[in-house]
Amino acid sequence: MQIQDVKLAIVGLGYVGLPLAVEFGKKRSVLGFDINADRISELKNGIDRTLEVDDHELAQATGLRYTHQANELAEANVYVVTVPTPIDEYKQPDLTPLVRASETIGKVLKRGDIVIYESTVYPGATEEVCVPVLERISGLNFNQDFYAGYSPERINPGDKTHRVANIKKVTSGSTPEIAQLVDSLYAEIIVAGTHMASSIRVAEAAKVIENTQRDVNIALINELALIFNKMGIDTQAVLEAAGTKWNFLPFRPGLVGGHCIGVDPYYLTHKAQSLGYHPEIILAGRRLNDSMGGYVVSQLIKAMTKQRIQVQGSKVLLMGLAFKENCPDLRNTRIVDIVRELAEYSIEVDVYDPWVDPESAAHEYGIQPITQPVQGSYDAIIVAVAHQEFVEMGAAGIRSLGKPEHVLYDLKYVLQQHESDLRL
Repeated sequence: MQIQDVKLAIVGLGYVGLPLAVEFGKKRSVLGFDINADRISELKNGIDRTLEVDDHELAQATGLRYTHQANELAEANVYVVTVPTPIDEYKQPDLTPLVRASETIGKVLKRGDIVIYESTVYPGATEEVCVPVLERISGLNFNQDFYAGYSPERINPGDKTHRVANIKKVTSGSTPEIAQLVDSLYAEIIVAGTHMASSIRVAEAAKVIENTQRDVNIALINELALIFNKMGIDTQAVLEAAGTKWNFLPFRPGLVGGHCIGVDPYYLTHKAQSLGYHPEIILAGRRLNDSMGGYVVSQLIKAMTKQRIQVQGSKVLLMGLAFKENCPDLRNTRIVDIVRELAEYSIEVDVYDPWVDPESAAHEYGIQPITQPVQGSYDAIIVAVAHQEFVEMGAAGIRSLGKPEHVLYDLKYVLQQHESDLRL
């Protein structure tokens, strides 16, 4: 297959797939497929509920059309799979969406076709899990009748600076010729350039360690914050001082959620454990980061008690539910840990987040966000997400929501040190 012969389909139009489909749609004809018929209907009407792509960008993608009909995928010969790869309740990889997407493609797979995966997986998953599904459903032979590639997604939800086209892309293929074709295909849209990995497994490993490295580094800073809090030292002040050294990495303490950092390390540790190796540092970092919601609540309860605020039956405002600032993404948000911990103390919690969809919050976590907090109502306020709306409120605006005696806990350094009662 030559690059001019490519008939492209993007399978999965979420936070990863839609921006990719839009970029390709500016350059060539591309079919965008998603099993969610409502999502397809919205996109056809120029609406992206993830807010990753605006109306103007959608309109620019003149080569992009949408469908939820799987049989239409038969017209393509190169498929890019961008479905979620979450973890289950036991923190084990859940490859169900990936397997189902492979089954869907397998039903229309033809000789000479290429299937490229972007979903985060452990090294070896593409060839050990996905390819056998493609072979079983299609009846074709891998690297004889059809081929595979892997190019890990590097989407950063809510980031309007680092976009698909200006983030360097790692590519790979199941044969040298396919690797070159995959690389050339992405080079059409990636202005930052591409890096062709030596194998699919190398590309998979590169992706999974990107966020594992961040997770471990944040765990270190979180542990330092716990230590400095016991010493009565402001963590942010320490980090600012240490940051004057040229090679000090600018990580900050906090809750670690989202679709990548809080999930990807478990894919790597799962594979390591299957090989008989117990990864000490990675899992220790995960345990510490997963415990931060409980720590935040314990600190808040202590502060309320010191101010002689009755804890049981008190009312707390949690500002923010999305996993990060200025985006509606609720995937794996660790704010829910705080909500659940507060409930253990019989505390009434109001969750306020102007970015999130209330129906999604209710469906995913059983949380019904309020539309607007009432001034003078709260015994404690936690600024959990640094949405621009909260930043613009300033200390006076945020404190106006509290009762005359209240505790203000700034998790995200939205305020100056002297403006809050607690910082992580």
